[in-house]
Amino acid sequence: MELDDAYANVPYIPGGAQYPARWTVAAEAFRARLSAERRAELGLPYGDGARQAFDLFHPTGAARGLCVFVHGGYWLRFDRTLWSHLAAGPLARGWAVAMPSYDLCPEVRIADITRQIARAICVMAARTDGPLALVGHSAGGHLVARMAVPGVLPGDVAARLSHVMPISPVSDLRPLLQTSMNEQFRLDRAAAEAESPALMSPFAGSCHGLGRRRGAARVPRSGAMAGRSLERRPRDCQGPTPFRCDRGSDRSEQPHGGATPRVTRNRDAPHHKA
Repeated sequence: MELDDAYANVPYIPGGAQYPARWTVAAEAFRARLSAERRAELGLPYGDGARQAFDLFHPTGAARGLCVFVHGGYWLRFDRTLWSHLAAGPLARGWAVAMPSYDLCPEVRIADITRQIARAICVMAARTDGPLALVGHSAGGHLVARMAVPGVLPGDVAARLSHVMPISPVSDLRPLLQTSMNEQFRLDRAAAEAESPALMSPFAGSCHGLGRRRGAARVPRSGAMAGRSLERRPRDCQGPTPFRCDRGSDRSEQPHGGATPRVTRNRDAPHHKA
């Protein structure tokens, strides 16, 4: 299809096909260490399906909040067990970390996965105290961005959000209609628009800088440029620039140890298939 190569990053990443095996080894070692320290709760259910479960990792002391990492894979592949070692940073800063799996396309639709992640975050929030920070990569970036839209999370859970950081998210789903992957997504234009954070606004009253600049949302480039951000979109995919939300100002309280709490879309990180 017309845009298949634009979304196929692995062929342009040296050794990219070997990355998942490396992630698996690192993640298994991390889980083994945290389990030996009795700081890991694995396979906690949030729904009825076998994949509707999450792992919860605890810091050495009382948690300052909960950081949720949602994995990518174009809603088609991977699960939480490849990414456990990425919890090390937030844990070192005193945050608990939860990592969910979710059902994959074509068994479910992308909208179903959005609802699953919302349900997972509600279950996770009930087990923990304090603020919630959400981060996800690629398809996971899409999913956490959807959590920042009013009505997706219950009000009491949404009120606890301190930071939402989609990393290289698939934020506009309309170009996927021009890929072979859509045979598994089963998207039409209405469904793609309904699941596109690039066309939505985050929480009213607490968010700033939701620009109307046209052509600023990212889609992947093909070929050797696949890992760079792109400052334009197809003409029929123009719309508002997604998500910046500032809430609070204590840099030390964030699991990444850096920016002020905000909803952002990381435009500079490479868009990877994972």
